[in-house]
Amino acid sequence: MPRPDVHDGHRHLGVLPAHPYYGGPAVLPTVGARATIAELRADLDSEGTSAALVIPNYGVPDPSVPFGLNELCVEAAQADERILAGLWVSPLVRDTAATERALALAGEPGVAALKLSFLLGGDADDPACQGRLDRIFAVAAAHDLVVHVHTSPGGPADVDRMGRLVDEYADRVAVHLVHLGGGVSGHIKLIGGRFFDWVAAGRRVYTDASWAVGFAPRWYAAEVARRGFGHDRLLFASDEPWSDHPGELARLTAAIDDPELARRVLAENFQDLYFRKRTGRPHPTTT
Repeated sequence: MPRPDVHDGHRHLGVLPAHPYYGGPAVLPTVGARATIAELRADLDSEGTSAALVIPNYGVPDPSVPFGLNELCVEAAQADERILAGLWVSPLVRDTAATERALALAGEPGVAALKLSFLLGGDADDPACQGRLDRIFAVAAAHDLVVHVHTSPGGPADVDRMGRLVDEYADRVAVHLVHLGGGVSGHIKLIGGRFFDWVAAGRRVYTDASWAVGFAPRWYAAEVARRGFGHDRLLFASDEPWSDHPGELARLTAAIDDPELARRVLAENFQDLYFRKRTGRPHPTTT
């Protein structure tokens, strides 16, 4: 069976420091993390990945770590036409200076997205974050960038809260809800109606199936077939090094029986979202 054309909707670059997660000893769980552009490019070569959006690695409670990787991601995008860069930004007032330095890179060649996560603080419902969110989304709109938002069940990253960002901004900015809502509850909330309601209402909302529980991508594909739309809103993502490219690819391809939908999810939706509409760059396979 031929290898499918695969575009990676998000993965991470950079190595994190060891951290005592959950009160345990300091550990470094992301053993597959890549510190250099050369290592990243070698991974893309070995995987046969045609294109990838690369975002600073994060996962320790120190925002200086992902902020410090922004320029490396931009450099990667400018070194390899397969790579597009996402910039780490923060809705927290205390991170204003670092976020403004990140936003100053928004017009750099190869930059295609902004990434924020409330796992490192803040809340979409917190009035103190509103001004910074407005600023982040204004820059995204000005540069036609996609805003990636982490979702996970419960707490400030729950899709209930992230949905407010879709309601507030996705009429003019593409919002990518990472991890399909995050966990069983998020999957059910989104696929059970909310995600498709947003699409039907004209919201520019996207998602990916990384970390998804097995039923979710199968259900999403079934809903696309039943409703007749939504085929253009799901992307493949490896989420390396927090997940694994071979496993994510195997799970997603096994879940989607329709060859046309599989082609869209694995490649064409990425092309439409990034290469054709935003960066002005031709697809790497055409140059």
